[in-house]
Amino acid sequence: MSTPTLRTWLLATALTLPGAAFAQQTLTLYTSQPNTDAQMTVDAFTRANPDIQVDWVRDGTTQLITRLRAELSAGISKPDVLLIADNVTLESLKREGLLQAYLSPERDAYDAELYDAEGYYYGTKMITTGIAYHTRASQQPDSWQDLVNEQYRNQVVMPSPLYSGAALIHLAALTDQAELGWDYYAALKQNGASAQAGNGAVLSAITAGTHPYGVIVDFMAIREAAKGSPIQFVFPQEGVTAVTEPVAILKDAAQPEAAQRFVDFLLSAEGQQLVSEQGYLPAREGIEPPAGFPSRDSIQLIPLNAAKALDDAEPNKQRFSELFGG
Repeated sequence: MSTPTLRTWLLATALTLPGAAFAQQTLTLYTSQPNTDAQMTVDAFTRANPDIQVDWVRDGTTQLITRLRAELSAGISKPDVLLIADNVTLESLKREGLLQAYLSPERDAYDAELYDAEGYYYGTKMITTGIAYHTRASQQPDSWQDLVNEQYRNQVVMPSPLYSGAALIHLAALTDQAELGWDYYAALKQNGASAQAGNGAVLSAITAGTHPYGVIVDFMAIREAAKGSPIQFVFPQEGVTAVTEPVAILKDAAQPEAAQRFVDFLLSAEGQQLVSEQGYLPAREGIEPPAGFPSRDSIQLIPLNAAKALDDAEPNKQRFSELFGG
């Protein structure tokens, strides 16, 4: 068999095999998504891009960044792309020169506050923090300011920013608002609000009725309500804060073109439909949200200055600890 004929035969044979058998590139992903969500994301991407195989590592954001730094110190740069919890962490990596900019053509479908202006990272979903209450509670709050009123004394619980990344971002966003600020947190403390370790503890307190009102991430309360738990989630009238599970490409990515295609897929209408199917609020406008969520365009987002939040992270933790204890 001549060389051209052999090449033609090999190509024809490869095209009849499963996608992984003829993948030309292997993309390495580090992600903090839950295992089921990560597998769904990878499967959907490889179906749309059968020439790319994805090797992925899943862990918490803090653990992944610790691992990444250790690998870089050892002269190893394994991941091509990061898909982690928050943009404040990626802002830190951007400052260190560890990310590369990419101006995705999908960015025009997003609010500007959901991605880095230079293209170093892009939010892929909106996990918002709002108010939840026990369905048999005497009050039905619809404002952040409600929680500092006398009717709520000693009945409000919230996750601590000393333990929860979402709570730390929530703190940074609210204290940066003139109408809320640190005076709001002082008022919460004065009104007997309690700080728990994380959102799971808040959920338990509300559903058990020990603290009938709380500050919590949206999907936890909405999913529990769908299961029949006595909890109702509220998007406060002043707006909600959000972590956006951003995606970013490493500066020394071995497969930058594949990484760009991964970013584009996550931001595409198809990728955002997957976010909705996973039970989260899509970041892209025009995508139907999952059951229990309002439409994307009806939700007011309290802006977050990621650079300022990074600068203020430790001072904010210290100040919160002085107010509520560690």
